[in-house]
Amino acid sequence: MSDHPLGGPTGRLVSTWAPVRGLRLHALVSVKELRTDAPTVILVHGVAVSSRYLVPFAERLAPHARVYVPDLPGYGHSDRPPGRDLTVPELADALLTWMDRVGLERPHLFGNSFGCQVIADLAARHPDRVGRLVLQGPTMDPHARSAWQQVLRWLAVTPFERYSEGPVLLRDLWDLGLRRTIDLIRIALHDPIEQKLSRIRAPTLVVRGGRDAIVPQRWAEEAARLLPNGQLIVVERAAHTINYSQPSWLVDAIWPFLIGPADASALSFCASTGECGC
Repeated sequence: MSDHPLGGPTGRLVSTWAPVRGLRLHALVSVKELRTDAPTVILVHGVAVSSRYLVPFAERLAPHARVYVPDLPGYGHSDRPPGRDLTVPELADALLTWMDRVGLERPHLFGNSFGCQVIADLAARHPDRVGRLVLQGPTMDPHARSAWQQVLRWLAVTPFERYSEGPVLLRDLWDLGLRRTIDLIRIALHDPIEQKLSRIRAPTLVVRGGRDAIVPQRWAEEAARLLPNGQLIVVERAAHTINYSQPSWLVDAIWPFLIGPADASALSFCASTGECGC
């Protein structure tokens, strides 16, 4: 597990800053020199949190890929836009502008939870700017699009997450405050990801934790079916934030997809044990 729960510079990641539409956006970037054919992957965080909880996954992916972990505008160390927080399309536009600033033409995109909504919006509207997509625990389930349903699901999944994740997420919530946290969750609830999935041309892998009450199996299967080039894998004994609780499993699960053919036959992943058989 990472020794840097607040998402600061680590042995494999350094903090960087870039101007985006009058704001300073922070990102953690891997530092290891890799082969020229190594993939580039952007990791996008969930709602009301920041890049901090993505650090364990980023550190394990960094020896194999060029990794970028931005804080979206208004999150983490990045500046907040004046007046109000950004909607999902606005966050996707800011992410695209940041990609231009740092010189990323067509990277792979990984999102956890709300981060899936942001990268799905970007991929649907700008298909020429994305490589492959990984939607890990995609929200919001259209069959449970209310705050009370999501709270109940979050409470149900919490016992299966890693205990040390709590202080990391609470730090982000403390920084945001109650009012902003509620406003950000409302933005996520009002974004219809299911209407965008059918417009995504990029090969896309949906990853669900077998114990993820926030993303039930039915919704994960529906999301994969809606994608023109979609697949689904299930990591058993994992919950919603696999990127924190089982980061090595997650690297093993998605790596064949990132570097190989996009059809399902290229994946050999044992959902019952959470071990990659490739």
